[in-house]
Amino acid sequence: MVAGNLDVDQLLDKMGQDLKALIHERGLTDPLMIGIRTGGVWLAERLHKQLELSSPLGILDISFYRDDFTRVGMNPKVQPSQLPCATEDRNLILVDDALMSGRTIRAALNELFDFGRPASVTLVTLLDLQRRELPIQADVTGATLLLDEQQQIKLCGPDPLTLEIKQRN
Repeated sequence: MVAGNLDVDQLLDKMGQDLKALIHERGLTDPLMIGIRTGGVWLAERLHKQLELSSPLGILDISFYRDDFTRVGMNPKVQPSQLPCATEDRNLILVDDALMSGRTIRAALNELFDFGRPASVTLVTLLDLQRRELPIQADVTGATLLLDEQQQIKLCGPDPLTLEIKQRN
């Protein structure tokens, strides 16, 4: 599938319907939605509004939890995480823009568990890029996209949200 054929708004509508059904199926009451900075936050804002969730939206910055933090450089853009309430024993919905190796999600889970042990974590991603290094799978995905080794995809936004495929240097 080519990114030019992917309409982010249509994918978000599909994801919202799928997530609503999953919340109902699992009997999750008052889940706390958390977006991973930056693209995951943009998506979470849209899904949070679409689903009319009552708990405020949380924001997670996993920079210090990444296993490649030292490779980022001397001045990584680190911002504080903003969790509006306790995560202990809560049903969490974790949102990110793309699932590739699984390392970002591993870092996010490590940070979340530092705040307390959630009852459950549901993973929602706009894209699944099928390049796993860790056994992590999304519960709700907008689309699966296979890229060449030299390609990467970028979510641009926040308004409008668009997808760009770029060649790696």
